[in-house]
Amino acid sequence: MAVSLTAFFSPEIISQKKISRPFRTRPRCIIAGVAVNNLTMEEASSQIVDALLSRSTAAPFLIMGPNAQLITLAQTDARFFEALRASALNVPDGISVVLASKILGRKISGRVPGGELMERLCQDAASHKLSIFLLGGLPGAAAEAARRLQQRYPTLSIAGLYCPPNGFERDPMESAQIRQLITKAAPDLLFVAFGAPKQEIWMHENCLSLPIGAAMSVGAAFDTQSGMRLRAPRWTHKLGIEWLYRLAREPRRLWRRYLIGNTYFLYLVFRQLFLYGRLSESEQTLPTSPIGSTTHPLSSRPVHDPLPTESQI
Repeated sequence: MAVSLTAFFSPEIISQKKISRPFRTRPRCIIAGVAVNNLTMEEASSQIVDALLSRSTAAPFLIMGPNAQLITLAQTDARFFEALRASALNVPDGISVVLASKILGRKISGRVPGGELMERLCQDAASHKLSIFLLGGLPGAAAEAARRLQQRYPTLSIAGLYCPPNGFERDPMESAQIRQLITKAAPDLLFVAFGAPKQEIWMHENCLSLPIGAAMSVGAAFDTQSGMRLRAPRWTHKLGIEWLYRLAREPRRLWRRYLIGNTYFLYLVFRQLFLYGRLSESEQTLPTSPIGSTTHPLSSRPVHDPLPTESQI
């Protein structure tokens, strides 16, 4: 029987629920207007699972992983900045963010890489009978990642998976189909792998209307889980030089992000330090807009395509 997609085109659906924030008391550091939570991998996973298990009719909550590149991008992209601010939990997915927090006086204990957090959440989801949905990644990556995850965690419930074609955000029919698939599956946890900033913007503008518990941006996690893309060795994570390893492997693709982008990120951090000083407990609400902006970033939005060009994390 054919199912109408009409309901999934309606823009009114998007604004029916308010953002859910079950982690209000988490300590955090504000970096260039973006709040980054201070918590370990174990704390992040346990609190996310607890929130999923205890939710009733609350709206879905969002989980994102700011790093130097994303915080830099957010300074000039109002939709992306708004998405990061709407996230209930921003885990520190980058050594640059950890170092910046020390400079600014609100030390973050360490990295919580998105790919590793996704793996840990899948393990915990299997233990607590929570379902997941894998959305995005390279063609075939979600299916292979799902197969490998279920091999490791046999009781893991995979409610669905889908890899939309490139440019899906410009196709209303395809966008409606994605929402319909997720609505039918109704997973507890939706992993979104479109690359940044597309995935965060899509989550912010779509997930509140979906019958899910939470959505998490995971970048290239499906690709690495499936073996389609190699991940940096674990020793580089411990030394905080994963970025250097990746730069050495893909210099033409990554040199601008790391050499220019990270330099600008340092500028943002030291500019904030100069303007606001080191952060204290009473100063954690400042700054709440991109560093150096004269107006709130959401009050004067630049014109954008439906979603920015994808750049895999």
